[in-house]
Amino acid sequence: MFDWNQVETVFFDMDGTLLDLHFDNFFWLQHLPVRLSELNNISLDMAQEQLRQMFEAHQGTLKWYCLDFWSKELKLDIAELKEEVSSKICYRPHVEPLLSQLCDSNIELAIVTNAHRGSVEIKLENTTLARYFDEIISSHDIGVEKESLDFWTKLHKSRAFNPAKTVFFDDNEDVLRAAQEFGISTLFSIEKPDSQKPRRIENNFSMVKDFSDFFLPKENVIL
Repeated sequence: MFDWNQVETVFFDMDGTLLDLHFDNFFWLQHLPVRLSELNNISLDMAQEQLRQMFEAHQGTLKWYCLDFWSKELKLDIAELKEEVSSKICYRPHVEPLLSQLCDSNIELAIVTNAHRGSVEIKLENTTLARYFDEIISSHDIGVEKESLDFWTKLHKSRAFNPAKTVFFDDNEDVLRAAQEFGISTLFSIEKPDSQKPRRIENNFSMVKDFSDFFLPKENVIL
């Protein structure tokens, strides 16, 4: 069982950490190519190739996560297309019970995400995340992606937290490396971000196999 006694702050990534990444993978790799093909009257192969080239050009940058950018480039309303398959949005296993316990403790909680505010709103509309978090920090508000050390430096200036007493969960190891370089001491990756894909092999960071392993002892919960 994880020792929460020295923890003051928990940062959670959203997609692939709290929420099943299957929704996002399905949207970008399956639903969007089909809809791009239909709406532009081009072949599915052509739509997939167009997207593949764009993905390769922008992956890991702030544009990669920006709905406004993709809507402008593709001349489509990406948020509207996401709504078409929003029924696929769901939590990863045992996330809600853990969040409920953390809310009843003295630990500060925040979502720290690369997701665009438009994506965040869709997730909030289709989950109960707003019940657990008063603060949702998007890299778009800070102006740099989480994969950059600059993100963490700017976040620390705008929001006080003690890196030595902060836990951060994220499925992206590039992001975790940046957080590690900044000085956050306790970092966890996610073994199975997408419920429809195989488990990942542990590499540079400890993997969360199941969030039930992080449930708080009763003495840590304020009743």
